[in-house]
Amino acid sequence: MGWKSDSFKEELKFIKDEKIKEFTKLALEQVDDYFYKVAASSTGRYHPQYALNEGGLSRHTKSAVRIAVELLNLKMFKYNDLEKDLIIASLILHDTKKHGTLENYSEYTVATHPIIASEWLKSNEDLASIIPQEWLNIICDNIAHHMGEFVLDYKTKEKVLEEPQNRMQNTVFLCDYIASRKLYECNFETEVNRK
Repeated sequence: MGWKSDSFKEELKFIKDEKIKEFTKLALEQVDDYFYKVAASSTGRYHPQYALNEGGLSRHTKSAVRIAVELLNLKMFKYNDLEKDLIIASLILHDTKKHGTLENYSEYTVATHPIIASEWLKSNEDLASIIPQEWLNIICDNIAHHMGEFVLDYKTKEKVLEEPQNRMQNTVFLCDYIASRKLYECNFETEVNRK
């Protein structure tokens, strides 16, 4: 497709269903360029060293996907291939609106970015026609709940997000959470295999 989806070429390989893969690729192509350029943490207080500086948000996203692939290989998670694909697609797209939209771009993380990303995907007619509505809803709900228990606005301390409502949403949160911990460093040279 283009340079944007090519930058997630390895992560897209983990998606087995061709329609979900096509959906995710097209969404990546339509994401604002800043997603590929900014750090994962605008203040540097959150996320490990590899996720800071230019391109850090993309590296954080790749790390969350790698964590998911490792965890989803465990029998305890008991997900089928479709569910695994939906989780991986959700993680690839979870922070695509972390600084808001181009029209309302913020230098700092926007507290409601999970909702902004979810609504953008749901309202995108090009994307909606690629996968069944049920799958789109699952991906969007996973994204909307990916902040887990961190549901308060950073400044006002008002509740602006909902906590995860199901197992899949909790798994997306867990992978994102682990990828954002300073104690974790991702070795991007290590090969990861999805069974």
